[in-house]
Amino acid sequence: MVEAQKFRIEQEMTNLVNELDKSYLRKMQGDMHRCAAQCCDNQQNTLERVHGCIDNCTTSLNLANNYVQTEINHFQNRLQRCVMDCNDSARDRLGPDPSQETIDKCTIDFEKCAVKCVDKHMGLIPSMLKTMKSVLASGKPPPMRSE
Repeated sequence: MVEAQKFRIEQEMTNLVNELDKSYLRKMQGDMHRCAAQCCDNQQNTLERVHGCIDNCTTSLNLANNYVQTEINHFQNRLQRCVMDCNDSARDRLGPDPSQETIDKCTIDFEKCAVKCVDKHMGLIPSMLKTMKSVLASGKPPPMRSE
């Protein structure tokens, strides 16, 4: 059952990244390459200026990619903490010498708790996607999250 929940989350994260890529990141990547090509086309620039120009072209895409990765990591950390809490709760109920019946009950309780964590976090994805799209659409540097 836990594997099925892991698969659900992975699929939704893949869908989220694909949506952001198609909606924003791919265009930004194309713009970055066109900008970098223009840097290289200017034969009057020194090597250092060309490299500086290219670095400047990559800044917004790098910031956007870092923002997306940070938000995904934050989401995954929250989910992981929730599941770890389920695990701790199940372990606390086991006691020093649990019977097989107690182990089975705690395992079932853990799985139910983990499913609730996944369901709760799956429900957060549409809001997270909306916020991320809004940030990327603004054209401003994404806010940096402090952990």
